[in-house]
Amino acid sequence: MTETTREQQVLERIDRARQRKARVREERITMAHGAGGKATQTLIEAVFLDAFRNPLLEPLEDGAVFGAGGARLAFTTDSYVVSPLFFPGGDIGDLAVNGTVNDLSVCGARPLYLSAGFVLEEGFPVEDLRRISASMARAAAAAEVSIVTGDTKVVQRGKADGCYVTTAGVGLLERDARLGVAHARPGDAVLVSGPVGEHGVTIMLARGELDIEADVTSDTAPLNGLVAALQAAVGEEVRCLRDATRGGVATILNEIARAAGVAVVVEEDAVPVRPPVRGACELLGIDPLYVACEGRMVAVVDGDAAESALAALRGHPLGAGAAIVGRVRDDPPGLVLLKTAFGGTRIIDVLVGDPLPRIC
Repeated sequence: MTETTREQQVLERIDRARQRKARVREERITMAHGAGGKATQTLIEAVFLDAFRNPLLEPLEDGAVFGAGGARLAFTTDSYVVSPLFFPGGDIGDLAVNGTVNDLSVCGARPLYLSAGFVLEEGFPVEDLRRISASMARAAAAAEVSIVTGDTKVVQRGKADGCYVTTAGVGLLERDARLGVAHARPGDAVLVSGPVGEHGVTIMLARGELDIEADVTSDTAPLNGLVAALQAAVGEEVRCLRDATRGGVATILNEIARAAGVAVVVEEDAVPVRPPVRGACELLGIDPLYVACEGRMVAVVDGDAAESALAALRGHPLGAGAAIVGRVRDDPPGLVLLKTAFGGTRIIDVLVGDPLPRIC
């Protein structure tokens, strides 16, 4: 049996496994179901998509895009349970605003209005709530959005972990471009807007459970200005955008490969990772490609527009560290391949388990 034949058999087994109907095998929810990886995808497809299936939900993008009154709108929602609530570079408040702003932005929309829901635990300090609210106000002002409605619930002591925040948002699509992971084509270029993994590593170290010191801060930031700069530069040459939160860049690339039926080939040396983040990941035994960001996005653009897209990203303060990290190929479909610094190639699969729980 030749090596090529063995490789083909492995690829065929992977493809058969991915084609099986999603089924939750666990009887109870585990932390892995919230990590953004395989368990999360299975939960979404086997429970939520199965129950709520409709044309707006089926693409499983970061938000729903629809028409209303002659306008095209994007709508999204997200919940935040990060621990600790306050961390270097941010807190649960600006995280909640920026996360929803970013989900709207990568849909191609200009974010307009947000809602905010709070679940507070009995005994939570009012001063901490003021601090979180002030942070949300500053983040909303920076992103040029307004928090226009909300809700508050209080649960008994011990029934929550201080404060949880849920934000939803609506934005206006002012361009005709249709963005989506299924639109990637062979020949397209894959870019990231800056160094990856900073938010997840910051949260893990902020918990103080590990005897590791590193000069890292969260990258939490609103991406709407960066997206606008990219769209102004290359317009309809943008195929899809995703903010790399839970599951990191690796999970986003797998979603693109699977939805579009293409291969994504990434150059390991091209992926920007700051030395403190890389060092912390090595000590923790975690690949930075799987670590969450909160102010970085993955962009797939037409290959001929790659350099123009890169220049547009680098011309914005949040994209100064942008890089072209890979290309879209036609084979093997549905897989992400990493060309390593040592000259080899390995498959980058969707995240399994939850190495960094409650990072957003």
